[in-house]
Amino acid sequence: MKDAQGGVIYVGKSKCLRKRVQSYFYNSKSHSPKIKKLVHHVKDLEVIQTDTEFEAFMLECSLIHKYKPMYNRKMKNPQSYSYITIPQKEGLRRIEVTHHPSPEVDSLVFGPYTASRNTVEQALLRVQEIFRIACSHAASGAVSPCLNHSLGLCLGMCLGGEGLQQYNQLMNRLTGLLDGSDSSLLDDMEQRMAEAAAGFDFEKAAKYRDAIQSVHVLRQKEKVIGFAEENRNMIIYEALDEETIKPFLIKRTSVLYSGKFKVGDRKKHLRDQLEYLVQAYFKLDETAYAAEVGRDEIDEAQIIYSYLQQQAHHVLEIPNEWLVQEGEPRLVQELDAWLTKVQGNERDQAASSGEGNQSAATKRSGARVLDPGHSAGNN
Repeated sequence: MKDAQGGVIYVGKSKCLRKRVQSYFYNSKSHSPKIKKLVHHVKDLEVIQTDTEFEAFMLECSLIHKYKPMYNRKMKNPQSYSYITIPQKEGLRRIEVTHHPSPEVDSLVFGPYTASRNTVEQALLRVQEIFRIACSHAASGAVSPCLNHSLGLCLGMCLGGEGLQQYNQLMNRLTGLLDGSDSSLLDDMEQRMAEAAAGFDFEKAAKYRDAIQSVHVLRQKEKVIGFAEENRNMIIYEALDEETIKPFLIKRTSVLYSGKFKVGDRKKHLRDQLEYLVQAYFKLDETAYAAEVGRDEIDEAQIIYSYLQQQAHHVLEIPNEWLVQEGEPRLVQELDAWLTKVQGNERDQAASSGEGNQSAATKRSGARVLDPGHSAGNN
């Protein structure tokens, strides 16, 4: 959507674009103030048609990053994404949520998180309060405990001694929770929630439930980042119709190639084409993918990761060892097996679609015949 000056003010996608656009201009009384302002400023529409839903997601992300439209909220400003930093040092280690983590080597950094900074801070606070590591003093060794200690939210680590030792043990478990290496804190919360519910203390159970949900949000983003940093070589495909598929060659957060292929073609011909493309695109300079996943890549990483979770049966992963030379036996073998599965899936889907259409036609015909009010004389 564009304003009077031709500037892009909103980017959206839909399987049924006509209904999506009409929804902005009909029933305006129920619209939010933001939508009403958007409709007032829209003077032109530009439509880009994609072959697949996956391409639509990736294109939407790319255009939002490029134009930063006024009425798009998500994906517009990667610089505002948050990081969690935890120093690796002796004493009272403070958790910090920041947009710009310090490059210090003695700090663990988690993120970027696309959720707002406040959302990330609240998620961490819930966990800290449950395990009583929400100390309000800046350092340990204080003469008197902090205010949170009197509220039951601090173990007393601000006083040093045994309380500080317990705090550091819990902090180690928290870092393990964030990087996926230790789920014991999550297990403890789930057990406490079950015990609270069994004791009919539903308020406490709800508190644990909210903390668990917050942890899952934080851990999901680490899974996405870890997945992207593995720099896997992947082929996925989308079916365009009964005879045509569109493979995508993906590495990290980039679509290196996409094109249309007929599934009815000879399998060897298809395999040779895909083998050539795999060798050409996946042998690119590996150093280009050596860096950690940055905030500018996280949205694309999330789209690819989510798609693969839903369409795992459409994916073929290509290890680097298969790219040593053309005609590599394992690569040829796996491409053959993958194409056999692809062609089988499309044949099954076409047969199922045909049966459904025939059934629907039979039902429509039967209804017309059996309806006593739908005679020739009443047409």
